[in-house]
Amino acid sequence: MLSDNKVNQQYIMLPFIREILENCSDFTCGDAELDSFFYHDADLYSKELMGKTYCWITEEKTYQIVALFTMSNDSIKTLNLNNKTRNRLNRTISNRKRGRSYPAVFIGRLGINKSFKNKSVVSQLLHFIKDWFRHASNKTGCRFIVVDAYNNGRTTKFYERNNFRYLYDNESEECMQYKSSTTKDISTRLMYFDLKL
Repeated sequence: MLSDNKVNQQYIMLPFIREILENCSDFTCGDAELDSFFYHDADLYSKELMGKTYCWITEEKTYQIVALFTMSNDSIKTLNLNNKTRNRLNRTISNRKRGRSYPAVFIGRLGINKSFKNKSVVSQLLHFIKDWFRHASNKTGCRFIVVDAYNNGRTTKFYERNNFRYLYDNESEECMQYKSSTTKDISTRLMYFDLKL
């Protein structure tokens, strides 16, 4: 059951606090920027109510952090989208409920311990997050999951395999949205998952 701390037979989910880092073996996801965020900034984000970080840890000693992820509220604003994308989103929503923005939850940071990367943990984690926000105990309306995925073939293809779609059809369109002069500046791509599909 999603309200329990137990994620599966191996992992437990907990709100991330500093003591977890102190009581688990060292964590690294292999990305220095993400590691730095979890070690130095996740607490501040939580204190400022900007994002809530959760962790999966192993159930057996020596405890290991399997995954860390930060969630925050977001929305998809349809006024910022081209007609094609706006229509694609609106088609899935009842006519009476179509609007200028739709509630979303944002995966701001996601890091998988390097030791667990070959064990389909990321797919399990995304599946868990999807079910978590579909569950009846969810405390807020949330139609979409949004992620700013690293713009490299491996990461974006992974999200595509997990049924995420690009919010903007191509990098040029995303550049125009962010008022960037070149697609070289697009280090991430905004992607979304519709929780009703």
